Amino acid sequence: MKKKGNIFLSVLNGFKTYLLLEKNLSENSIKAYLADVESFLLFISSVQNIDRLQLITQVDIQDYIAYTFDQGLSAKSQARNLSSLKSFFSYLTLENIIETDPSIAIKTPKIQKKLPEILSLNDIEQMLNTFNPEDAREQRNKTIIEFLYGSGLRVSELIRLKTADILHEENILKITGKGEKQRLVPFGKFAKKELKVYFENFRSQLKINEKNTAFVFLNRRGKPLSREMIFLIVKQAAQKANIKKKVSPHSLRHSYATHLIERGADLRVVQDLLGHSSITTTEIYTHVSDQFLSTQILKYHPRNK
Repeated sequence: MKKKGNIFLSVLNGFKTYLLLEKNLSENSIKAYLADVESFLLFISSVQNIDRLQLITQVDIQDYIAYTFDQGLSAKSQARNLSSLKSFFSYLTLENIIETDPSIAIKTPKIQKKLPEILSLNDIEQMLNTFNPEDAREQRNKTIIEFLYGSGLRVSELIRLKTADILHEENILKITGKGEKQRLVPFGKFAKKELKVYFENFRSQLKINEKNTAFVFLNRRGKPLSREMIFLIVKQAAQKANIKKKVSPHSLRHSYATHLIERGADLRVVQDLLGHSSITTTEIYTHVSDQFLSTQILKYHPRNK
């Protein structure tokens, strides 16, 4: 933030603490919220020449939204931006820094939900078949994909997974998700088999610093893998398998949920497995292929009997 924006530095520190302790947000979410609010405050101070939070009006916020639109910000990014600002003004009201919330009447832009790209079971098997089982590092990468698809993990959950979180006898993972919420997720026999080989052939050969011994997935230097490395592993596997779809780690999570629902899994169960706080988020996975939907109607609707 430029020098003029530093007049709001102390309140930003308080907002950060509020997000951490009251909202219980993850580190990445807090960074995103602070970046959005800093951008707004910089606009307010340098463009609108406002130097007191009490002077900010609804019109000022709307001007900022119009400014971000002119800068090419997508509807999705604008919605996230406004969500950050609403949390900020809620905090200011709660702390009696301002009397009324100027953002309360501003509606969030409507976002057209884009259906996720779904990988077929054949796509995933082709990706898994690209790995050389004789290569210890490739064995690790294969295990990672088994867990992303086999348990529907987020990247952040995978890289934070610890050895104590694996209940080997029960085939259960203790996952810490968004907002530090915990859930139990099963893993299958294929993932179990690959995990065993990974521990024996790769992880056991590493020189691991004591502070990193708790983490399951490590690089060749014995350190936890980065988010970027997971993306690269998945992308390279898709390329080697000659899959033309846009593939990311989240594609595997999408496919996990869709395949469960296609095969009859209860929506509430899938919600719990994915760690969604709202059933609405999970419902996107019911919007699968037209062929599947048609099949379900023909199979279950009484007028088609």
